[in-house]
Amino acid sequence: MKSSEMESDLYCITCNEETPHIITYINGNLESVKCEECERIMKIQRIIMKEFYKEVYDRISTKPSRITTEYKEDLSRFLYRLPVRVISKPYRIISDLNESSKVIKRFK
Repeated sequence: MKSSEMESDLYCITCNEETPHIITYINGNLESVKCEECERIMKIQRIIMKEFYKEVYDRISTKPSRITTEYKEDLSRFLYRLPVRVISKPYRIISDLNESSKVIKRFK
């Protein structure tokens, strides 16, 4: 799961003017909007574990087709990069799990 933030000037109904806001996204979906002046927060209720499971399922279920597409496009490049990818895969999984656990802890 990836969490990202961006700043934008939006109209705040509490401040009655355009103020800077921090917009938070999780996996590209809106999660919250916070006014930096009055600290008012609007949150979108999400079941974070359901989104995590959906992301894992989508990644696992599409892996065979992604590998097939990759080796059909360029077999020699695929075979050349395969040993490095096999070795680095556990580290990439751990990195993804650590990032996801940080996002999940923030919502519990």
